[in-house]
Amino acid sequence: MLTSGGDCQALNAAMRGVAKTLYKQEKDVKIYGFLNGYKGLIYGKYELMKEKDFSGILTEGGTILGTSREPFKYINNVGEDGVNKVPAMIDTYKKLDLDCLVVLGGNGSHKTAGLLKSKGLNVVTLPKTIDNDIAGSDHTFGFMSAVDIATTALDQIHSTAASHSRVFIVELMGHKTGWLTLYAGIAGGADIILLPEIPYETKAIVKTIKERSKKGKKFTIIAMAEGAISEEDAKLSKKERREVYANYPSVSYKLSAELTEATGQEVRVTIPGHVQRGGSPDPFDRVLATRLGIAAAELIINKEYGYMVCEENNQISKIAIEEVAGKTRLIETDDPMLEQAEKMGICLGR
Repeated sequence: MLTSGGDCQALNAAMRGVAKTLYKQEKDVKIYGFLNGYKGLIYGKYELMKEKDFSGILTEGGTILGTSREPFKYINNVGEDGVNKVPAMIDTYKKLDLDCLVVLGGNGSHKTAGLLKSKGLNVVTLPKTIDNDIAGSDHTFGFMSAVDIATTALDQIHSTAASHSRVFIVELMGHKTGWLTLYAGIAGGADIILLPEIPYETKAIVKTIKERSKKGKKFTIIAMAEGAISEEDAKLSKKERREVYANYPSVSYKLSAELTEATGQEVRVTIPGHVQRGGSPDPFDRVLATRLGIAAAELIINKEYGYMVCEENNQISKIAIEEVAGKTRLIETDDPMLEQAEKMGICLGR
């Protein structure tokens, strides 16, 4: 078993679900924990876990196994240390005579899991990410906990924004997708929500701020995903975009400068950052991660390999790893949540 990619809440809860089910249902089960993600599998760094290792971790954030990023685009490369990564992983798997490799990870981790499956390894995966952008699953564990933290940040910004009649941009995680920003924005009462999937018109944002001011609403809260960009910037090449943003710490600071000039109001930026990925998982994620962990264990017991366990319509099911590997679950521009947000007056920058 290994945890790969960025950490999030409920990784430990999910591993606990897998382990407790296997220990309960199978005799003489051995669980090896690979340390620091795929690196543990590559370099043969692991621990033979004991049943007690999975006790008391349901509420703990992070991962007891450690994690690391091993980008898929480099996975077939020979490392600087001369190690050929894919053959090394296969070799470790065979040396330990494993029945199955359990991977808890996001999009990149699933691409590597799919590659290992294609090489003949038995693999079962669980979807984790605060971005909620893994294809095939309505929710990933870590998402709702991050929504809770991001919502709290928006809640707490309201009082200071109102007191000083300021515009506040709260920049939330999400480079490619805006699920976290959309959910937190609605839950936290944001007036404007900016998502990577919808390049925004600055003039639409300015219009919303000015209209609020005319109605006596002297402050505005903007929930902005870190991957959100303007329509103008979306037309630029990656190189041109880097040049445009070179003078700003992040996207929100560029928008802040533009809004200050266009509205004459004081605009401030707040970035919760990695706080969104830390801390104890909320009850929803504890339950989801546990259910997914149990389902993963059942697949292993039944020798049904090559699947990712997932949640669809509150039911736990499975989907072939190759059907989700490398695919990002984006917010469609006609998503009902977007329509509902706009009906109540939330500006989406369009």
